[in-house]
Amino acid sequence: MLPPHLPLFPLPSTVLFPGVFLPLHIFEPRYRQLITKAIEGDRIIGMTMIVPGHEERYEGRPPVYPVGCAGLITHVERLADGRFNVILRGLDKFRIDEEEPPTDGVLYRIAHVTALEETTTDDDRAALREARQRLEEILSPSLQDEGSGRLPRDMADDDLINALSQYLELEPLEKQALLERPGVLPRCRTLVELIEMKVLMQHQPDSGVRH
Repeated sequence: MLPPHLPLFPLPSTVLFPGVFLPLHIFEPRYRQLITKAIEGDRIIGMTMIVPGHEERYEGRPPVYPVGCAGLITHVERLADGRFNVILRGLDKFRIDEEEPPTDGVLYRIAHVTALEETTTDDDRAALREARQRLEEILSPSLQDEGSGRLPRDMADDDLINALSQYLELEPLEKQALLERPGVLPRCRTLVELIEMKVLMQHQPDSGVRH
């Protein structure tokens, strides 16, 4: 269960998924303060993505997508100059209900959130296995080209789909759309559609026409 308030860590192009690990290097004063406070408490922070087009406001309070993913700080390396290397493990998704107004002495943003728990029913399991099988089929050629072999078959469906959603070379907006899907089964189906579209575009013949 997530706490009702989360310190926010907005980034321009990073999306965290439940159950997936994310390494971060923390150097800005406001996020050094955030990490310091978090490791003194429950070690949970909220990862959100900045809405494209507002990156120039990064130093302030740019708009963020309302759906993010909470992360548990599982590893902390405090450097001599005050910076941190941390590793997050994705917990539950959340929706931002509202943000607290700026407070003197607090450099980072804090939001009131509602947890968005994802559950896969027994009825969905068979459909998820089929969707995973299709995903493995379309990814297999590229994995063989890279010498990576095949996807780990002993990894749970939920963990594999979330890991691929985070680690595959997708556009940040595509990853955000995957995060916002209401569960692992629709996320897997959307991921299949995305990969199929990219494969199709890669194999479209060149018309030879130049403009």
